[in-house]
Amino acid sequence: MSFDPTTLKFNEAGLIPAIAQDATSGEVLMMAWMNVEAVAKTLETGRVTYWSRSRQSFWIKGETSGHTQELVAFKVDCDRDCLLVEVNQTGAACHTGRRTCFYTSVEDGKEIVTMEPMDD
Repeated sequence: MSFDPTTLKFNEAGLIPAIAQDATSGEVLMMAWMNVEAVAKTLETGRVTYWSRSRQSFWIKGETSGHTQELVAFKVDCDRDCLLVEVNQTGAACHTGRRTCFYTSVEDGKEIVTMEPMDD
């Protein structure tokens, strides 16, 4: 059975959330958006491609930073409205220079930064 990206449930802006997870450690790295073309490009090339809402253009992870995401597995949730991309991450996944975008914990009502930026 071949996969048809148009069977996914995109929001009113034509986007679907995509969660990036490290394929080896299981660490959740980031969340970004894909449109139907970004899904197709990701599956065709193996280079994870997102849709930048601010720039209104495709964003191939690592194209300018060198912090790439190589696709290992592409999964669709049960409602077909969210994606999980398992990746081999090179360098930082977060634009802040941290390994993951999820570096802030909330404990006892206080925010705690749990991770410093990576050294390049």
